[in-house]
Order: sequence, then C-alpha cells, then structure tokens
Amino acid sequence: MADAFVAARWQFAFTIMFHYLFPVLTMGLGVLIAVLKTLEFRTKDQHYGSAARFWARIFAVTFATGVVTGIPMEFQFGANWARFSHFAGPVVGQTLFMEGVFAFFAESSFLGLFLFGERRIGPVLHWLASVMVALGAVLSGFFIVATNAWMQHPVGYRIVEGRAELTSLWALLTNPYARWQYPHVISGSLVVASMVMAGIGAYYLLARKHEAEGRTFVRVGVTAGLLFSIVSLFPTGSFHAENIARFQPAKLATMEGVFETRPRAGMAIIGMPDSERKQLMDPIVVPGVLSYLIYGDVREEVIGLNDIPADQHPPLEIVYYAYHIMVGLGTIFIAIFAISGFQLWRGRLFASRGVLWALMLAMPFPYIANHAGWVVAEVGRQPWIVYGLRRSAEATSQNVTAGMTFFTLFGFMGLYALVGLLYLLLVLRIVHAGPGDGHAHEPVGAPGAGDGPDNARAAIGKARS
Repeated sequence: MADAFVAARWQFAFTIMFHYLFPVLTMGLGVLIAVLKTLEFRTKDQHYGSAARFWARIFAVTFATGVVTGIPMEFQFGANWARFSHFAGPVVGQTLFMEGVFAFFAESSFLGLFLFGERRIGPVLHWLASVMVALGAVLSGFFIVATNAWMQHPVGYRIVEGRAELTSLWALLTNPYARWQYPHVISGSLVVASMVMAGIGAYYLLARKHEAEGRTFVRVGVTAGLLFSIVSLFPTGSFHAENIARFQPAKLATMEGVFETRPRAGMAIIGMPDSERKQLMDPIVVPGVLSYLIYGDVREEVIGLNDIPADQHPPLEIVYYAYHIMVGLGTIFIAIFAISGFQLWRGRLFASRGVLWALMLAMPFPYIANHAGWVVAEVGRQPWIVYGLRRSAEATSQNVTAGMTFFTLFGFMGLYALVGLLYLLLVLRIVHAGPGDGHAHEPVGAPGAGDGPDNARAAIGKARS
C-alpha cells in the first residue's frame, strides 16, 4: 500500500496544482473587473466598460477551464482517498457543499448575466452583476480555505466510532487558522490578477496598439498590485505565520530551517538545510528577527526541529525552499510594483519601456509564488492529512493499486496538456483581438445589435450589389 499511497499523492498533487492555475486568477480578476465597471458607472466613460468586457471574456474562459479541471478533484476523494472521506467527510463535506451551492452557482449565474445581459438589464444591474461575480469568486475561495483550515487545525468536531462529526458549523467557518490564511490567499490571487492585467497592458503599450486600454490596464494593475503585494507580506503573511507557529510549530521550524530551540531566534535570509547534520548550512541570518516577528519579543523561544519527534517532521527541503521561493518572489513583486507606481505617479510609466518589459515578463511569477505557498501549506502539514488526528498514510483507499493510479495520472497529464494548450490559444486569441466594443457576443436581433438605420441602409446596399 506504500506504493499506492505515493501514487495517490502524485496524482492529487498534479491535478490540484494544475487546477489552481485558473481559480487563482479568477478570484482576483473578478474584483478588478468590478473595479472597472465601478469606474464606468461613476464616470459614464464607456472606455472602462470596454475594458471590463475584455477581461470578462478572459475570466469566462479561465472560469470554464477551472470547472473542467476541478471536477476530477471531487472524484479523487472517493477513488483514492476513501478512508479520508470516511473519516472527515461529515465535516469537510459541509463546506465543499456550500462552496458548490452558494458560491459556484452564484458566480456562474451572474457571470452569464454579465456576459449576455448588458443590453437587457440596464447599467445599474449590469454593474451589480459584476460585483456579484467578484463576490461569488471570493466567497468560493472562502469555503475552500475553510475546508483546508479544518485539515490544518481541526475545530468544532467530535470523534464518533472512528469518524469526525461536526458539532458546530460556526466554529468550522470561524476557524482561527483561516482568520489570516483566507485573506492571505485572496491577496495572493489579487497579485496574480494585477500582474496579468498590468502585463497585458504593458504588452499593448510596447506593441503600440490598443494604447488607451493598455494605459488603463497598467494603471489599475499597478495600483492594485502595489497594494496587495504589500498586504500579502503584512498583515496577512505576518499574522498567518504567527498562527502557524501557534498551531503547527513543526511546519514553522521547517519553513525557517530552525533546528535548535532558542530565544532570540534569527531569520535565515538564505541557507541550505541539511537534514542529516541537522543544521542550516552557510546561512545568512538576521539575529532575533524570527522571535520578534512571531511573538513580538526577541526573548521568546522558537521551537526547533530537534525538540519535535522525528516522525512528525515535514519533508525539510521541499518546505524550506518553497517557502523561501514564495517570500523571495513576493519581495520582488513589491519592488516591481513600487518602481512602477513611482513612475506612474511621475507620469512617466507609459513611456518607460524597461519597466513595461519588467511588468510583462513578470506575469508567470505570481503563479509560481502562489503555488509555492500552497506547497508550504500542504507538504508542511505532513505527515498529517488532518493535523494531529489522522496521518496521510492512513487516508488512502485500500483497494486501489499504484498501477491503477499511475494509469489515470498519465491520462490526466495528457488530457490536461490538451486543455492547457486550448486555454492558452483562446486567451491569446482574445488578447490578439484586443478590447473591442464587447458586444460581439450579443445574440442576433438583440436590441441595439445591428438594428439602426445606418446598418439597415448598409444591408440594403449590400443586397442590391
């Protein structure tokens, strides 16, 4: 069963990391689309409406791809992780159900209204539809994070005949672990959306096409990106790290490469963790900073891995390097957005080709940072699938072999390669076409869709010819 356990982990890791490429964009992009619609609603400037419709098309393709890649995740709980589903299903099933019923259907319904109903429902309701799409996307993220937070720090349950049963839905939804994990996830998603919006705007400016929209994309993307890249560091990242130290000291010690329990613990800027020697090789350490950031007092002790049982250690190298990749990239994002914001304030950003190139080329990296953060969260929880209650090795299905799982994993890889290629082609086609009037999707015969006198005269002239 050990081989089947490894195979199940590989399949879940691949499918969920591929799937998360899409909701990490839509959760933030929905908010930025609502911002553009709000600007249109307040200023009556159709330029912002055209920009919002452009991004709504990318949102729709991304949302649909996220749905397609998300469905297999549900089946894996029953197929590969039956013992986990039996143990935790009565708890996690609540939030997963709420995500599907309350958030997903609201998001998809209002997205349809936003895409196809602008000429029918009027400006106020169309603006409200954009707000509801954003709310649905963000709310969907909340229920997923609440599910994960219970696995990180189980609350509001009791064990009955070997199963966890929910005793308080309110406790589940107000889990203290999710208190800063959720805003940290949303701020990371907004950094992704901001960088993508600013990067595509920079591309338009560098290519000298759709320059009016390009300036708007850069302006909105840089402003939002600067705000949320800072928020990702403080307060959300800082306070979430305090919760990790409180609820999962082994994860924190692994993230920071701390082996010895000591007061005045320093923060390692760089170093190479050695699990055999149980030390951080060639580190650059800022003394006392880690104790101060976690406890607000340099005299407080930070627990090291040497004082935690070895069978409760997360995989050291994966967690340590993933954490430092996330933090390092986050720092770079702050620098890029700060420089861009300064140039925007000076009125020189749109002519600063070097900064525009940096914004465009940086688009993939927020995805990497967000995925690295989830690697820290999930691998850092090991060896537990529900922290302190059930180990991951005790959660797999007992009648599924490694060969079965690897067979379907290779099938997913091939299928997802095609899905990913199709997604990129569709998005690149939208970007190449650029922002238009946004009404090309209106059905034939819709009010205002080609029924004016000029269009009628053109049609008559074409018929005569």
